[in-house]
Amino acid sequence: MPNGIDTVIGTKGVYLSGGEQQRITIARVMLKNTPIIILDEATAFADPDNEFKVQAAFKALSKDKTVIMIAHRLSAVAGVDKIFVLEDGHIEECGNHEELLQGEGLYTRMWQEYSRAAKWKVGAKNELA
Repeated sequence: MPNGIDTVIGTKGVYLSGGEQQRITIARVMLKNTPIIILDEATAFADPDNEFKVQAAFKALSKDKTVIMIAHRLSAVAGVDKIFVLEDGHIEECGNHEELLQGEGLYTRMWQEYSRAAKWKVGAKNELA
């Protein structure tokens, strides 16, 4: 007979979505209360609404901690203190969001593409050029 938690979420979390598993993992990390936190694609499975909520909660809970965040979603890093832009294993640029947007480098190009994609809607007349 399975224990109580297995009947609710399943063995090894098989009844949880990827986003739910990520939120539980983030909660466990925050409960440990360590001074340094490393996150790798922490909101990768979250939809935009939940990503915003997780980031807001995370910002409050990570106060006075050193956080190293690896992310492909630019929205996940736009509000951080320092962004390191990597290309082919090398640091191409470094700065905060505003500083990086002042240049014409890789981050600016990625942000422009991200912004264009965020406005795109299915069924709408979109200009891709």
